Amino acid sequence: MVEHGFRRRPLFFRKMADILSRTFALLSVALAVSGMIWIIWVTISYGAGALSWEFLLEPTRPWGLPKNGVANAIIGTILVTFGAAVIGVPPAILGGIYLSEFGKHSQIGSFMRFCTNVMMGMPSIIIGLFVYAVMVVPTGRFSGFAGSLALAVIMFPVVMRTTEDILLMVSDTLRESALALGMSRTRTTLCIVCRSGRTGLITGILLAIARAGGETAPLLFTAMWSDAWPTRYFSQPTANLPVLINEYATNSPYDEVQAMGWGAALLITAAILGMNIVSRIFFREKKHG
Repeated sequence: MVEHGFRRRPLFFRKMADILSRTFALLSVALAVSGMIWIIWVTISYGAGALSWEFLLEPTRPWGLPKNGVANAIIGTILVTFGAAVIGVPPAILGGIYLSEFGKHSQIGSFMRFCTNVMMGMPSIIIGLFVYAVMVVPTGRFSGFAGSLALAVIMFPVVMRTTEDILLMVSDTLRESALALGMSRTRTTLCIVCRSGRTGLITGILLAIARAGGETAPLLFTAMWSDAWPTRYFSQPTANLPVLINEYATNSPYDEVQAMGWGAALLITAAILGMNIVSRIFFREKKHG
C-alpha cells in the first residue's frame, strides 16, 4: 500500500525499530545510573571512615597538630556558594524572563542566547583567571567574595537558559487568560507564568548551585585557601571544601590527610544529593484526583 508516494514499512521492521530504541534507552539509563552509584559507593567507602564530630567541628590545622577538622572549610564553602547565588541568580532569572516573555524573537534576545551558550561552554579555569585578573590582581589579595564572583559567572548562564526553557513550557492559555482578565504583561509574567514554572525554576537554581559548588579551578585563583575561620569574607583567603579536596586527597603523602580529603568529598556529595531530594519532595507537582 502506497500513501503520498511512500511505501509503509512492514510491521516486523517497525516492531524491531521499537524494540531496539527501547533497549538502547534502557541501556543508556542503566549506564548513567551505574556510573552514579559507582561514584557514590567509592566516595562512601573512602570517606566514611574520616567522619566524626571532631572532623565536622574543628578547623583545619597543619599536619601533626591535634584536633584537625574541616569546619572552617564547610563554613567557607557555604559563604562562597551563597554569595555566588546572591550575585548570579537574580539577574539570571530576570534575563531568562526577558528571553521567554519579551525578547523571544528580537535581535537582542538572539545575541543574549548566543553569549549565554558561549558562557556555558567556557572552561571554569578561564573564568577563574578572568576574575583573578580583574579583581584579585588590582586589590592585591584573594578573598571569598572573589570566589563568589567567579562561581556566579558559572551559575549565570545555567540559570538563565533553564529559566527561559521552563517558562517557554508554560501554556500560552494561561498568559491569554490573565491578560483577558485585565492583568498587565508584567504581572502576568511574575504572578502567573513564573508561579506555574516555579518547580522547574528551583530545579534550575539547584543544578547551578550543584555545578558551582564543586568547582575547584576558579577558587584556586580567587578564594585560595586558609586554615583560619572565614571571618573576613571580603578581604582574606577563604577556606573551602573543593580546594581542600584537591590538596588533601591528591597532593598529600599522608594517608590520614587523604582520608580527610575523601571525607570532604563525601560531604559535598551528600549535600548535593540532599538538595535534589528535598527539592523533589517539597516542590513536586501535586496531583488532584
